[in-house]
Amino acid sequence: MKKVKLVLIGAGDRGTTYVNFGAEACPEMEIVAVADPDPVRRNYVRDKFNLPEDACFEYGEDLLKLPKMADAAIIATQDQKHYHLALAAIEKGYHLLLEKPAAPTPEECLDIAEKANAKGVHVIVCHVLRFTPFFRLLKNTIESGRIGKVMNMIHIECVGNVHQSHSYVRGNWHKTSESSPMILAKSCHDIDILQWLIDEECTRVQSFGSLTYFRKENMPEGAPEYCYQGCPAEADCPYSALKIYKQRKFPSFVKTSTRKHEPTDEDIEKAITETNYGKCVFRCDNDVVDHQVVNLEYTSGATVSFTMSAFNKGGRTIRIMGTKGEITAAMNSDHISIFDFNTRKIDKIMIADAIQDEEISGGHGGGDRGIIRSFCQLLTGTYTGNSITDITTSINNHLATFAAEKSRITGNVITMSDYKDEISKSIK
Repeated sequence: MKKVKLVLIGAGDRGTTYVNFGAEACPEMEIVAVADPDPVRRNYVRDKFNLPEDACFEYGEDLLKLPKMADAAIIATQDQKHYHLALAAIEKGYHLLLEKPAAPTPEECLDIAEKANAKGVHVIVCHVLRFTPFFRLLKNTIESGRIGKVMNMIHIECVGNVHQSHSYVRGNWHKTSESSPMILAKSCHDIDILQWLIDEECTRVQSFGSLTYFRKENMPEGAPEYCYQGCPAEADCPYSALKIYKQRKFPSFVKTSTRKHEPTDEDIEKAITETNYGKCVFRCDNDVVDHQVVNLEYTSGATVSFTMSAFNKGGRTIRIMGTKGEITAAMNSDHISIFDFNTRKIDKIMIADAIQDEEISGGHGGGDRGIIRSFCQLLTGTYTGNSITDITTSINNHLATFAAEKSRITGNVITMSDYKDEISKSIK
């Protein structure tokens, strides 16, 4: 069996998720080096894959200064570091599995695509939804012609109220200047999956949204800066750090808040008393939206309405309306429903190997496992699926996401051809 040698740059939740699933699903995968500034995370990968000390680096930049040591690199650092690390890896000739978003600006995204195409390396952005049994079934059903030509879709990403508080109020993606706009950080793979399903280029984008609820003016009377300091509203607050972290109700969030794979009670105590994860959600310095809608138009005139909202349990739902029928589906279900216009009957199709847990710890409905497996197959020449896409298509879908944010801020409808020309000119 041909081995695929990989280096991991960024050993946080996303990076370790990919290599852990790879260890289970990809016998050809061999991790040969790791880079992460956190010694606990770095040593976790070192121990799991029996790496020597000279294969463990504090910074990805140091690893990439050395002669090429593997077939590919997984880059799963924070968003702001993706661009420079990706360019350095591409220059060395590494194929890339690049965590989304590819980069936090449209100019950097275009540059990555240009450099990758010039070098002739694969850059697979982690649009993991393409690799889930759920969305593969939707794609195959559309391509079968069963519902005719797709005319419009309604897609909702229910972020989940606790996930919003953890990641986008208290966590790493709470400020645009430190990461990227939320529509990019959270939903660029939703914009990607919609384009993949409809199989046309996006031509126009319009968006509305704001940060409305997680603001200081909505703070309960008498709420202290930190939840542990005795908040009078704690008993009825779903965002209490004591409930979310100290009581370990959300294990994956406990891990990221403590930056430990096996956090102790002392680690949790430190997180909720000394970091943002223990702060009142109404007293943080977050500035990203908590709800946003995006309208998209495609080449044939087909339209999509996409909603991203914090105010729900979590999950994804979609309605796909075609000229011969309609698909209704939810990602946390075990089936999809197809209504046939001619027979007026509803047919239920079971989702084979459905993974119904769409929390972070559930691996995005099977997509995390699917993408690392497909990436390894791509590098060994054995991949036969239709989920992997080229970097140019991925970046075009990123640009549609950036255009949505521009529309939200300016109030304008964005014509994609004009927007791409504008971005291209700005980097020449």
